[in-house]
Amino acid sequence: MAVENFHVDLTFPANADLSTHQYKWVKMATGGKVDICSAITDIPVGILQNKPTANQAASVRVLGVSKLKAGGTITVGSMLGTDAAALGKALVVGDTTQYVVGQSIAAAVVNDVVQVAVCALNPTRAN
Repeated sequence: MAVENFHVDLTFPANADLSTHQYKWVKMATGGKVDICSAITDIPVGILQNKPTANQAASVRVLGVSKLKAGGTITVGSMLGTDAAALGKALVVGDTTQYVVGQSIAAAVVNDVVQVAVCALNPTRAN
């Protein structure tokens, strides 16, 4: 069961309608706005916590524990990045072009909402 604990959220304007992307990775877009991650090489700024439409305030979890939508099978302790095919869902990092910005606290399969520890403040490339 996914739950939330300690966290730090930042607020940015949504670059587009993100109302169907709650609990997915978002990235910085032009003009200081955020948009859904769409490539494994995107650098996630955090996890979208609400359901904003274009130009509304998007609450983004950059540090702490959050819910995150799974893009595939995730095991406990997996290092997580973004999945291009699933638009912002979590994917176990397995490619050196991906950024590690979270770690799973629970197991999940595709489309589950999984509990993760997120630290998007200092993303690093996978080894």
